[in-house]
Amino acid sequence: LQAVMEKDIQNARLRRVRDIFVFSCFTGLAYSDTYYLTEEHLYKANDGKMWIKKPRQKTKVIADIPLLEVPLQILDKYRGQQTGGRLLPVCSNQKVNQYLKELATVCGINKVLTTHVARHTFACMAVEYGMPIDVLAKILGHSNTNTTRHYAKFSETVIGREMEMFGQKLTSAAAE
Repeated sequence: LQAVMEKDIQNARLRRVRDIFVFSCFTGLAYSDTYYLTEEHLYKANDGKMWIKKPRQKTKVIADIPLLEVPLQILDKYRGQQTGGRLLPVCSNQKVNQYLKELATVCGINKVLTTHVARHTFACMAVEYGMPIDVLAKILGHSNTNTTRHYAKFSETVIGREMEMFGQKLTSAAAE
């Protein structure tokens, strides 16, 4: 993700597809949810932070997503430029995935990038940085955490961190 974000890209089409990919990596939105995102899905919470509250296209389950700085910047970049009230310059899924393959090549990434990879990336990063699975499920718009577990792969770092915390708790309990 860092390589994609930091790459200086001259081609406007690839810059747009990068922005869409990065937006999905930071929000967990699926392609169709990103495509159909409009102002009506944005709201400001009592603390002043912006959120997306949108029924998922696929399941109609509400996805509640607090917006971090990166997706806010992307939304600001394209505000008022799209037709039909849409917020982002998203073309067809087939074209986006075709352009993402090109983007991967330009960025020196030996992995097939797709719109769905962005959603998985979000889930994996969320787990990696300690987000509880039930919170992640709510953000992804899953009604069942078993679906969420499919998205969130547990890395050796996460497993090691959790085992370390478990070991510390055992040591503390034994000392009491």
